[in-house]
Amino acid sequence: MPTKSQLIGELEDAIRTCRNCPLWKNATQAVCGEGRPSAKILMIGEQPGNQEDLEGRPFVGPAGRVLDRALHDAGIDRSKVWVTNAVKHFKWKPKGKIRLHQKPSTGEIDACKPWLLRELSTIAPQVVVILGATAARAVLGTGIKVTQQRGLYEAPSVAPKVILTVHPSSLLRRSGHGFPEEEYQAFVSDLKLILG
Repeated sequence: MPTKSQLIGELEDAIRTCRNCPLWKNATQAVCGEGRPSAKILMIGEQPGNQEDLEGRPFVGPAGRVLDRALHDAGIDRSKVWVTNAVKHFKWKPKGKIRLHQKPSTGEIDACKPWLLRELSTIAPQVVVILGATAARAVLGTGIKVTQQRGLYEAPSVAPKVILTVHPSSLLRRSGHGFPEEEYQAFVSDLKLILG
């Protein structure tokens, strides 16, 4: 019987060769999840950003730095968390020399859903943290209002404990210079639900 690490390796190979939607054509590479295969906590973001696309790792750009800080402030060791995205390729449009993030379509989210479901079943976490609307759509379906329904979310088919919260990039988009402190603290409070 294959180990979790072997199953993750097979999944990564499949994701890297995925052609289920056209996003792979303009992306540098697919960005697979990473962390400990034995992680009890799995966090799902929306899609890779520019930095993640270039490095091939999730949550290594500006939103990743916000997430790292918030995890630290919530008392959670990121090295014990599996981090991934609902969509595995970076969707963007050019603006001069910059690649601007574009929201994935329903079809693109659905094209990646089999990979996400396989990742969830392989890791089998005790806690799933859903970061943002795209991840919520992928995991919970349509009609989810993250800002209205954030916090503990009843979804036993996903994991024993599911937490719905904003994506850390939303704090960056609204901040201008620095974090909107009240919104950042609300995000940290959501992450503290992991331990409570």
